Amino acid sequence: MCRHLAYAGLPRSIRDLVVDPPYGLHQQSWAPRMQKYGTVNADGFGVGWYAEGDPVPARYRRSGPIWADPSFTDLARVVRTRALLAAVRSATDGCAPGEAAAAPYAADSWLFSHNGALPGWPGASGQLAAALPPADLLQLEARCDSALVWALALRRLRDGEQPGEALAATVREVAACADARLNLLLTDGSLIAATTWGDTLFHRIEPGRGVWVASEPGDDLPGWTPVPDRSLLLATADTVTVRPLAGPPD
Repeated sequence: MCRHLAYAGLPRSIRDLVVDPPYGLHQQSWAPRMQKYGTVNADGFGVGWYAEGDPVPARYRRSGPIWADPSFTDLARVVRTRALLAAVRSATDGCAPGEAAAAPYAADSWLFSHNGALPGWPGASGQLAAALPPADLLQLEARCDSALVWALALRRLRDGEQPGEALAATVREVAACADARLNLLLTDGSLIAATTWGDTLFHRIEPGRGVWVASEPGDDLPGWTPVPDRSLLLATADTVTVRPLAGPPD
């Protein structure tokens, strides 16, 4: 299991978004308050962000825990961004270790994270892998369940599906094959799309300033709203909509 966070709004430092909040993602790497599966997220971390005028995000990822990387703390202090996706990782059994397996994953203008797991990985995921063209399988960033889920979602995005529909369809596709946990998070720097399927998610909006979407609140300030399980969330810096997420057909 993992914890993740997305933000869109007025420019802020990465430190302000990830490190400084008293219960923020940095703290959640060793002391999450609401994590249902696992207790420590020390199997890697990553941050992706958008620079002004550049639609292609930059990423900083490492294979170790976020608290053990002084270079990240220094970078986070000086880099400001209007949009960010960050994650800390608790690896699923059988999944590859290493930096390449740490979210966020990226392609084109997109950043993606998966908080959850595919039970029985990798043996139980053959049907899902078979749905992808061989070229997509060869381009997986890592041999892990989250990279496969990202490949399934990315195929839909590149086929022209809207972000929310691409995530919703991916959840239904995977859930039809496995009793998976599928909290997905996606952004292109303006829109944030997310699903809840088996774990917690919250959002908080400050009109005119920004929106946060996170596995759990980073502080005890008012305004954090829980997202019901099996929901699809779409957010911009000024708006949040949530609707039920239908399951796979019987």
